Amino acid sequence: MRITRFYCPELNTDNELFTLPDAAHRHAVKVLRLKQGDLLRLFDGRGLEVEASLEHVSKRESSVRLGERIDVHNESPLNITLLQGISRGERMDYALQKAVELGVNKIIPVVTERCNVQLSGGRSDKRLAHWQGVMISACEQSGRSILPELMQIQSLEDALNENKVICQLVLDPLADIGFIGLEKQKDIALVIGPEGGFSEQEIAQANSAGFQSIRFGPRILRTETATVAALAVVQTMWGDLG
Repeated sequence: MRITRFYCPELNTDNELFTLPDAAHRHAVKVLRLKQGDLLRLFDGRGLEVEASLEHVSKRESSVRLGERIDVHNESPLNITLLQGISRGERMDYALQKAVELGVNKIIPVVTERCNVQLSGGRSDKRLAHWQGVMISACEQSGRSILPELMQIQSLEDALNENKVICQLVLDPLADIGFIGLEKQKDIALVIGPEGGFSEQEIAQANSAGFQSIRFGPRILRTETATVAALAVVQTMWGDLG
């Protein structure tokens, strides 16, 4: 029987009893209909994960009795920063969800020339909160105890200049070299365009900032497909897939 995992950023093991955060309570009691005595796992997003059992359940709150700490060793050996061009609705959600599952450490939503998402008037905060929820759900599902960092929305220029690592890559269908031509890396910053891709000026801007253009096969992929496929290739070549 699979035990459901819940993200509890304020998880504290100093006491045996712990009151579930509102979001975890609603999911456990109102959605999954868990009852007193049912087993679950809690993690704080920073590496702490513990077994627990429901001790008290009511409509408004629930508490658990904490058990043994669980050692989780499923983080990728790669340190991957994803600079993701913002796309609309489910496409962005899908890209972020799969990025978490594929072991990314940091995600930066990037505004580009072909970004068709309205982010003014407080919408950016709502988008960030929504994306954070998508990432938390992916972390719960995938078994990760460390929640990747979601950064503030940035312009492409700022994102390129503020995320310098040894291996800096931008997907470009007109590039001359593919992933197989690169040496093995551990620290990677990967830039992926939105719907419609990057403009020529943006590719030149990335190149000027030290990001190497990488071709990714003979077919043009949707933005959410490119994110998943590129991360899977990187993790297979240099990380812990395959």
